[in-house]
Amino acid sequence: MKIIDEPQFGPMFRFNDANVYWSLYVLSSGRRLGRKRLAEEVGVGEGSMRRIIETLKEWEFIEIRQTGITITKAGISFLNNIPIRPVDVFVEGSVVGKFQQGVIVLGCANRVNNGMEQRDAGIKVGGQGCTTIVIRDGKLMVPPDWNLDENMPEVAYRIRKETELTQDDALIIGGGDTVTSAVEAALTAALEMF
Repeated sequence: MKIIDEPQFGPMFRFNDANVYWSLYVLSSGRRLGRKRLAEEVGVGEGSMRRIIETLKEWEFIEIRQTGITITKAGISFLNNIPIRPVDVFVEGSVVGKFQQGVIVLGCANRVNNGMEQRDAGIKVGGQGCTTIVIRDGKLMVPPDWNLDENMPEVAYRIRKETELTQDDALIIGGGDTVTSAVEAALTAALEMF
């Protein structure tokens, strides 16, 4: 899924669709943030954030006031129409990286083959990888055939409880050496499923 198109001419963006999504997600909490603080939370430079803000303002997804940047109803609606839901989950031993970020990709479990596509997408953007989890025949699985319910029952229970994952959905957990690299890995892998 593409959110923002790369320019045909001139310099390439130093940010990606995951950064644009996360900018809106961070703002969806209702907090007013300045450009510098938003750039820090998203993990991009101020120049990249300036371009993201310009685009989101042009689309009328954000409002900029002297007191900070806020998301609009149109921005919330756009965010809610993307079938991705960030979730906080930490799976020790199954996801590489000091930091982890989970995202549920709604209705995409049937698009997961062996999880390598998601892992590679996360690595490509600077994460340490992604672990994909789906429910197959009622069992929580790391494709192609690792059964979390059997091998890590406490972790499987926690994932089910904390994420409310359904048979139709995929859980992608991005891992990285920073919070922002884990977020970017998970979101990039999720967006590439569409």
